[in-house]
Amino acid sequence: MDILQYQKEFLSYLESKKWIHEPKNLYEPIDYILQLGGKRIRPVLTLMAADIFSNNVSKALPAALAVEVFHNFTLVHDDIMDDAPLRRGKATVHEKWNINTGILSGDAMLILAYQYFENYEPVVFQKLAKLFSKTALEVCDGQQLDVDFETRSDVAIPEYINMIRLKTSVLVAAALKMGAIVAETTDDNANLIYDFGLNLGLAFQLQDDYLDTFGDPETFGKQIGGDIIENKKTYLYLKALEIANEEEKGKLQYFYKKKLNENSVKISEVRRIFELNDIPLLIKQEITNYTEKAFDTLAKMSIKESDKQGLKDFGLWLMNRSV
Repeated sequence: MDILQYQKEFLSYLESKKWIHEPKNLYEPIDYILQLGGKRIRPVLTLMAADIFSNNVSKALPAALAVEVFHNFTLVHDDIMDDAPLRRGKATVHEKWNINTGILSGDAMLILAYQYFENYEPVVFQKLAKLFSKTALEVCDGQQLDVDFETRSDVAIPEYINMIRLKTSVLVAAALKMGAIVAETTDDNANLIYDFGLNLGLAFQLQDDYLDTFGDPETFGKQIGGDIIENKKTYLYLKALEIANEEEKGKLQYFYKKKLNENSVKISEVRRIFELNDIPLLIKQEITNYTEKAFDTLAKMSIKESDKQGLKDFGLWLMNRSV
């Protein structure tokens, strides 16, 4: 199966679920965020891993849905914390409803995600729940570090990489490992595909950082320059601080100390400094490095060459996406 077939299989399962029941004000926002689209990368990875290790995609659908519901829960709460107006080109949950609804509906999504593991036998359930709890807590660790970094002026690139590993990458890795757990493959295979996902997740987040500043607003679906507006110490910013001249460095630090009502000048000036210092090229090199590290892990895995190629194709697709 290819990526589109996995997406189709997952969407068919997602649409078979009836999300809205009483009280409607709790469940309508859940239905809204889940229907907003998105790339469905994490559930696709769960299905792909299950297919590779057992040729049984349908068995992995509840685990894939758990991953997607959890991911969307984190988006609802992240959007509140970032005061983000748009998600996938549409109003965020807290903008469409209100902050209290966003908090409570998000909480319900976290619980719903756990419920989907109840579809599995006790041994598989226990492994899934253990991995999921570890991952969910790591995502919270990463989110807190992200918040902390906004007020720190001494963040180093390795700290940033650790933060995105926790905030983004561990869920990509866990999505793959859940597919392996459902397929009941060896622990070695499950751990190797987790490592593959960790590096792929880092490449994915760095690509997201690049697109946030240099993406096309028509395809990206989020506000371009959102990270700059929020003073997020992304790889782009940290690398620029490392190599820019004193004047440019001073300008960057000046802009990143301010929260403005009108941000067009700030965004264009920061972008200009990034471009002058070849930051778009340097982040693309990092994305390639992490993608290749992920591919190196595949060599150690005891799976068919065609399956390795399928995972490679997925990694290359992620690396070159524009959304």
